Amino acid sequence: MTTQSNNGRSISMGSSIGLFVLSLVINSAGNVLTLVTSSKIHPSFLGSAYWTAAEANLGTAIHWNLFWAFLIFGMLTTVLNAILVGKWEWRRALGNLIFMVPFSALIQLFADFFNGVYPQLFAGLPQAHGIWMISFYVILNFLGVALIAIAISIYQRVNLVLHPADDLMQILRFKYCRGNANLAMWASYIPPTIMAIIAFAITRDFTNFGIGTLFAFVFQGGITGIADRVVFPNLKHQALDVGHAESATPSPSKQTNA
Repeated sequence: MTTQSNNGRSISMGSSIGLFVLSLVINSAGNVLTLVTSSKIHPSFLGSAYWTAAEANLGTAIHWNLFWAFLIFGMLTTVLNAILVGKWEWRRALGNLIFMVPFSALIQLFADFFNGVYPQLFAGLPQAHGIWMISFYVILNFLGVALIAIAISIYQRVNLVLHPADDLMQILRFKYCRGNANLAMWASYIPPTIMAIIAFAITRDFTNFGIGTLFAFVFQGGITGIADRVVFPNLKHQALDVGHAESATPSPSKQTNA
């Protein structure tokens, strides 16, 4: 893969699709690892990634399974993205939908797998008993956050189709935050914070929020920035379009990663 020139594409469509599929699987597995490890420790203190926790909690509050919760809340984020970019693009919205359908399905599939719904393949992660099992689940949870961050780095750079939340983060990163992944990630957490508040108002429950959520809040953007440099380092942001920025935006090939 060659480096990017301007805002065009420098990798083939085959490479783009392959990297996208890889990142989609990594992201789905990472999200579910944070959810499942959180649910296996009692009392629950671990938590999952920030968007994951908020969407799962609000979905539970209004009695949706993970597939529908992730799909519908994702598409609502697409509307927010259009507002920030300043225009509605059917191609972009369709890309978000194309991402969300297999992503939501993979979330449900991995959740069923790690919870033992397919015992002929895997009996599921057991409940955590004892300090060693709890410590192992904490590591798995943090690994899940890191996998999410790495996947975001890959498919944001490929920029074929994006999860609406990561499209939001990319818009904020290059239009408002001068390429800073950490600042953009924190700003992108405003919508899930609103979701979490609504869910808590309904259920009075903070399930899926904990130290893993805090770890994701503090470090996920930074890990994404690091992955930009070390995971497929020759892959630069392709065909970047975040609308008109008020101030000069750094070229994707010279972006600020942390």
